[in-house]
Amino acid sequence: MSRLILRGHVAAALGHHVDTDLIYPGRYLNITDREKTSEHLFELAYPDLRPRLGPGAILVAGRNFGCGSSREQAAAAMRYAGVQAVLAVSFARIFYRNAINLGLPAVVCAETARIASGDELEIDLEGGMVTNRTQGVSLASAPLDPRAVALLEAGGLAPYLKKKYAA
Repeated sequence: MSRLILRGHVAAALGHHVDTDLIYPGRYLNITDREKTSEHLFELAYPDLRPRLGPGAILVAGRNFGCGSSREQAAAAMRYAGVQAVLAVSFARIFYRNAINLGLPAVVCAETARIASGDELEIDLEGGMVTNRTQGVSLASAPLDPRAVALLEAGGLAPYLKKKYAA
């Protein structure tokens, strides 16, 4: 099996403690069409960010990304907006699990402060390496567990289980 490597651009470098209310405001929790959730992504805190998201977008943050409530809409909205990965110094446990289960790579990287908006990145999810092609530096990241890689390759937990039990 080939390694799972992502390539894309940093749409935004966010700070520490970006909570799920900032990612996806609670007043939109009644929206049941997941693809429409992306319309309200970062609406309160970073309204200028949404237009920069799309295929190949990577978000970078500091400590404790996704803290707050356990709403899975925060991770789902990012995925449906085209975000292909989130790099952070650390993640809230529930957000991390929701992201992986929904097929959104959540990558722990201690040196996200060295990454700027607009940088082009290559992320080796299994090898634990983030290569900043713009700056010409490589940064260590936590390699993803093989079970998480299997979920991501399938597109999330639901597609993984459908494939597993269809056989």
